[in-house]
Amino acid sequence: MTDWTALPDRDPSEAELAAVREALRSPDPVERDERAYSRLAGWIPGLAEERRLALGDAMADRFGDPEIQARTFAPLVLGRIVRTGSLRAEWLAAFARWYPAETDLRGHHPALGWLHAVAHGADLLGAFGQHPDVDPEPLLALGTARLLAPTGHVFDAMEDDRLGCALALTLTRPELTERQAVGWLDAVAEVFAGGEPGPVPAEVSNTLRALRVVHLLAVRGVRPQWGGAEVRALPHGAAVGERIAEVLSTAAPYLG
Repeated sequence: MTDWTALPDRDPSEAELAAVREALRSPDPVERDERAYSRLAGWIPGLAEERRLALGDAMADRFGDPEIQARTFAPLVLGRIVRTGSLRAEWLAAFARWYPAETDLRGHHPALGWLHAVAHGADLLGAFGQHPDVDPEPLLALGTARLLAPTGHVFDAMEDDRLGCALALTLTRPELTERQAVGWLDAVAEVFAGGEPGPVPAEVSNTLRALRVVHLLAVRGVRPQWGGAEVRALPHGAAVGERIAEVLSTAAPYLG
């Protein structure tokens, strides 16, 4: 068991960093979330670049971990690292393989605590989406793939808000053309157009609600930091909002 009171606030030793990294896999939500993640989040900005890269490599490897809590806390840490400017193409590749394929979408578990695969993955998607060395267009397709992946789980812990925010952040990238800014919605439109009478599939319900968030942020702008003062506009916000309205009206004609 890690002695948390003995850990430094900055410049951890390799042994200390390894102990906290391992605690991030713990099934104990206090050990994992309140202690390990909080400690790592505080350390990351002050770590030397080579240590951040090594930590990022370890987190990318965890996308293949057999334990759900290990897989879903990896993107939280990796998002912190990416927001410092550190980046490896291999991290994005590992994330792209895991995110739409993850089947355990529980938000909160009574024993394991917060799992939040979709929300934590959305935070990493948004971090990649703001990094100048990452092509934003494939990220929009990746977020769409996560939304449309068949599931029986209806988001119940504001995952739709987090993923909608990540998509909106990615849509603030100035190099996106108007066509690129709306093109990711074609896949959604195709799925909606193929809908049949009856109960709304969980993935369609999730997508409808996430798109409403993107529509709102296309109008109002999006904050890159929660609670921060900065608000970024979407360069093609009007076109994005119009296309989302068209797509939504396919599945919900009363919105047209």
